[in-house]
Amino acid sequence: MATILSIETSTEVCSIAVAEDNHVIYHEEDYNGPSHAVNCGVFTQNALSFAESHAIPLDAVAVSEGPGSYTGLRIGVSMAKGVAYGRNIPLINVPTLELLCVPVLLYHEEIPEDSLLVPMIDARRMEVYAAIYDRSLHCVRDIQSDIVDTETYMDYLEHGPVVFFGNGSAKCKEAITHPNAIFIPDINPLASNMAPLAEQRIHTGRIADTAYFEPFYLKDFQATKPKKLI
Repeated sequence: MATILSIETSTEVCSIAVAEDNHVIYHEEDYNGPSHAVNCGVFTQNALSFAESHAIPLDAVAVSEGPGSYTGLRIGVSMAKGVAYGRNIPLINVPTLELLCVPVLLYHEEIPEDSLLVPMIDARRMEVYAAIYDRSLHCVRDIQSDIVDTETYMDYLEHGPVVFFGNGSAKCKEAITHPNAIFIPDINPLASNMAPLAEQRIHTGRIADTAYFEPFYLKDFQATKPKKLI
């Protein structure tokens, strides 16, 4: 087990957390809009001060890698790299869409066992950036830019329940009307949920190259219809 500083700035929410042995011992969050340039630095300094005042050494810094806001991700990744370099600790990159699944799996036990999970990051008009996971967080379909209409996820909906969440899901409710569609509101990518995914990556050796790591920006994806994988 490790002590990990986590940084999340991929959406309008800015959050920082410190987790020790997978238990969150410090966190700060701001939901009031894209003010990451101010909040990320302040929150990170507060978290570092907390760790130092309690004589808790950091083993790694984790950061949400996107997809997400270009500006937000640049701020978060730059801060994480600075901490990693300054303290000579590993940098762990955590996929934002995978991170979005964590609170759904932890706090929404009512969803069916055979559900597929579709975390969504909002983009322009009816476009979202989404991936598809099973409940074990095995990737059923990689990240794509999807233009959402009634047919977009039909191949998956016809086979069982599909759970949609994240800040891109609300605008899709009118388009996705299949009875197997489940929508969970108010799910945000938060640093306080990042530790289990970061721990897993440490144990499997999936550590970022601090010098060359770059996040996945929204602009890196091209809008498309999902391929039929079922």
